[in-house]
Amino acid sequence: MNGMIDIVDDEDAIRDSLAFLLASRGLQARVWASGEAFLGAQPLDDMACIIMDVRMGGLSGPEVYERLRAMGSVVPVIFLTGHADVPVAVRTLKAGAFDFVEKPFNDNQIVDLALNAIAAGNAAQAEAETQRDLAARRATLSAREQEVMALMLTGAMNKQIADALGIAMRTVEVHRGRVLSKMGVRNALELAALIGPEIRDKAGMTGWRV
Repeated sequence: MNGMIDIVDDEDAIRDSLAFLLASRGLQARVWASGEAFLGAQPLDDMACIIMDVRMGGLSGPEVYERLRAMGSVVPVIFLTGHADVPVAVRTLKAGAFDFVEKPFNDNQIVDLALNAIAAGNAAQAEAETQRDLAARRATLSAREQEVMALMLTGAMNKQIADALGIAMRTVEVHRGRVLSKMGVRNALELAALIGPEIRDKAGMTGWRV
């Protein structure tokens, strides 16, 4: 998998052992002795996963995490925690962190978690790119084409769309063709699959025809 795993911990032994462990599994790692140093190096475009201690001198792990989120980072974070810090780690987990591992940790467990985090991050990034592309396509639609598309997604036929909008059927056909072309699909079935169930539900779609 591509990308860098950033290790943020104020203990030299933990940083070094984690970096060695990850390297032994073919994973690239970069180490930081404090949250301040890590934040000061942002933005780091090659981050794929962050392994960070909860309790550090200076900024704590959760404080660094909050600042990363405020910067717009969605890179998955795995927290390292001592037993006393588990409640803090759980709260951070609920706030969106990927997972946490109690010290002393199992080597295979933390590497597997890092791999899972990277895979989840890649999937989330791909989905975000898909949604940006979809939004860009929808932005090319005129107001009338947006109206026609919304009615297409309810399963309305051309005549029903024409009656609902008070326009000629031929005009509906033109708009329908432009909607399909701009959205990059061949028919209403593909349009419905592209738009996704959440938006279809908002449109009240219960069935549709090509």
